[in-house]
Amino acid sequence: MTRVDVLGVGVDPVDLDGAVAAAAGLAGDPGPHLVVTANVELIMRARGDPDLREILHRAALVVPDGIGVVWGARQLGRHMPGRVAGIDLADRLCGEGAKRGWRVFLLGGPPGVAEQAAVRLCSLHPGIVIAGTAHGFFGLGEEPPVLEAIRAAAPTLLLAGLGSPRQERWLDRHLASLAVPVAIGVGGSLDVWAGRVARAPRVVQTLGLEWCYRLIRQPRRFGRQLAIPQFIATIWQERWRNGAR
Repeated sequence: MTRVDVLGVGVDPVDLDGAVAAAAGLAGDPGPHLVVTANVELIMRARGDPDLREILHRAALVVPDGIGVVWGARQLGRHMPGRVAGIDLADRLCGEGAKRGWRVFLLGGPPGVAEQAAVRLCSLHPGIVIAGTAHGFFGLGEEPPVLEAIRAAAPTLLLAGLGSPRQERWLDRHLASLAVPVAIGVGGSLDVWAGRVARAPRVVQTLGLEWCYRLIRQPRRFGRQLAIPQFIATIWQERWRNGAR
């Protein structure tokens, strides 16, 4: 499919069903393939960071993670069918993995969180094979055992909750050596599955206000959420330029 340009970042015009189908198709290929869930904050970071922008460009699939990305694309007159929340995509792929016999590795969160998330996923998706887990609180010198654990587990799907953009940079740097068919940066999804963080109520998700719910519950996110008004202003500027031509 042809990617949609959103402020210099190419985003695949897929909804959740389309993203699941595309990622499942990638899992059938040796890979490795990086799947990126691009929200407004990541797009604004990539806008000022050529290295990060190139990582997103190389990714096999970049999905619109958030109503803001969908809104921005549509404001620029570009087709974007709907938002694809990273946790929803990861959860649906775990369901696919349970049916297809994929091996899944969970990486991220404080010690113990990945294991708790694994228990929850096994309850949600009977038959899923969690091939391994590891926490995300490791430094550069502690990477070798983490990498070796992933290689030994030989997962089909690697879910890395290391925080963005650390997870995208880390996966891009190591994916070739890990030879994992599909790897996705899933942010705080492991904390949600582990029961440490609650998602917004369904109606709030449907209204596209999950970011607001998280900000109320986690005020420390305020600095990061400043990317939202910056994104809106930049979209309007881009729209005005396009209209002025």
